[in-house]
Amino acid sequence: MIERLAVAEAMIAHYNAQDADAYVALMTEDACEAGYRGAVLREGREGVRSGLKAMFAEFPDNRADILSGHVLGETVVLHEKVRRSAESEPFEVMSIYSFEGDKVSRVEFVR
Repeated sequence: MIERLAVAEAMIAHYNAQDADAYVALMTEDACEAGYRGAVLREGREGVRSGLKAMFAEFPDNRADILSGHVLGETVVLHEKVRRSAESEPFEVMSIYSFEGDKVSRVEFVR
């Protein structure tokens, strides 16, 4: 069985390296990112890839630091502190990673 926390942590490492291709490689083809119980922000692996690339272009110093991580069954929750730039005020987010097999099928953000 895969270590789901390690997959979510790897996604954050790829996010911090601004490597959208490696990030989405850990997702299902029809994965999405969404607000918690809300609207889909980026749909499908290609939608996530293009959305991340646009965000990385806008915020080249963007970084997420994991404050804590938890696993329950097929779900991983990360508490993160995100900073868009060295000058910007950081904000905290809870990211909920849902899995299908060894790939992430949905990430929901609580802010």
